Amino acid sequence: MRASPRCSPLVAFVLACRPDAGAETDSEATTVNPATSFGESFPGTEPTPTTSETGEATSTGAATATSGAETSETSETDATSGGPEQSEDEALLRQAIAGEVDAEEAMRTIADRGGFPVATASGGFLFACLCGQGAWGLAGDHNDWAPAPMSQAGPLWWIEEPIAAPDGSLYKFHEPGSMQWIADPYGRRHGYDDFGVYSLVRASAAHLERWYAIEDPDLGLLPRDLEVLVPQDGAFTHALYVHDGQNLFDPTAFFGGWQLTTSAPPNTLVVGITNTPARMDEYTQVPDELDGQPVGGDGAVYAELVDSVIRPRMEAAYGVPQKVGTMGSSLGGLISLAIADLYPHRYDMAISLSGTVGWGSLELHNETILETYEAAGKREFTIYIDSGGEGSCVDADADGIEDDAPDSFDNYCENAQFDAILQSIGYTPEVDLFYVHAPGAMHNEAEWAARVGVPMQIFAGL
Repeated sequence: MRASPRCSPLVAFVLACRPDAGAETDSEATTVNPATSFGESFPGTEPTPTTSETGEATSTGAATATSGAETSETSETDATSGGPEQSEDEALLRQAIAGEVDAEEAMRTIADRGGFPVATASGGFLFACLCGQGAWGLAGDHNDWAPAPMSQAGPLWWIEEPIAAPDGSLYKFHEPGSMQWIADPYGRRHGYDDFGVYSLVRASAAHLERWYAIEDPDLGLLPRDLEVLVPQDGAFTHALYVHDGQNLFDPTAFFGGWQLTTSAPPNTLVVGITNTPARMDEYTQVPDELDGQPVGGDGAVYAELVDSVIRPRMEAAYGVPQKVGTMGSSLGGLISLAIADLYPHRYDMAISLSGTVGWGSLELHNETILETYEAAGKREFTIYIDSGGEGSCVDADADGIEDDAPDSFDNYCENAQFDAILQSIGYTPEVDLFYVHAPGAMHNEAEWAARVGVPMQIFAGL
């Protein structure tokens, strides 16, 4: 168990508190290296898997559109040989194996299109990994977890295997010398169990999928991965874009994470957007100061990345939903409200858990999201806000924001004030405005996991 967190009143409502021992970073402020692939973030010594779990199997696409995986794996008849033609991903991977193209570039290209493993024209699957030194093998449900040796072609380890039952079939790469068991670093489909992360060949049950290093160089933001919860058979009507994506599904995330695989409604595609080291700049709509140091203000650029880059990519891969929302906690809640404000006709709901809605008034007097919404007036999208905490609510510095009480925490006072403002401009409680106060609840992922089912069910019912 982690030690009880301790933090100052100033930073407590900006970041999740820092655990005393056993951790070096704030829970929400934990960022990932955007240059690091999914597989490279978790390799290490793990117990040898002995059983399969097919409940989180993956599908190849969505009901409303052809996914990228389906597009790249579609084979046509070869007019010359009369046999099936290789997909572009299979052809590219075979070129990389032959040393005709750069292996790493080919791997990234395939991961960005259909993903791994690659279905072959002959009916099997090509597995490949830039695993590094050792003697790597492929193990999984298909061979009773008895590793089959992989071949090496330069930096590329690869193997072609017939998989009789790919739907729900788990696999990992294994290196016996170092006793490593790792999930596919560029695998599209995956899940979590008692042995960590596993990869999936194909599947139809609800599952997670990974997209790598999403960016738009023109925006000047760092690339980031997406982790997507795809419902059964890829069928959904609602899509929710959620920030701090590394905390949503992984049970080893701080305080156990949000556990959205258990709370997400079955009709909802959940797109988790991993944060970067620039989180505090990207998740804030105006500059402010912390301990006299300027921070933040790139929220509009991040909002453009979400709406004009990430959302079109996901809709091309999975289909266009009937309803779209955005959700986050703390600064993630703030940026969710900012995105809905900037694109009010593009989002049906904004969800903010313990949102840092007083940002802008911490040490400066810039416009807060409370003032932005009050000036904009009533709009059509639904709003959910909440907080834990408690305390007296005062505006000691007369800046209009009730955020100066030393006994208040978890952004309680600012969110209570925001609720009153939203009602004053025409939002109706329990109709298009939902406010929840969990007295005494702390500022961490365990508390948000306990509450997140409420707004997700509201969103699913829109």
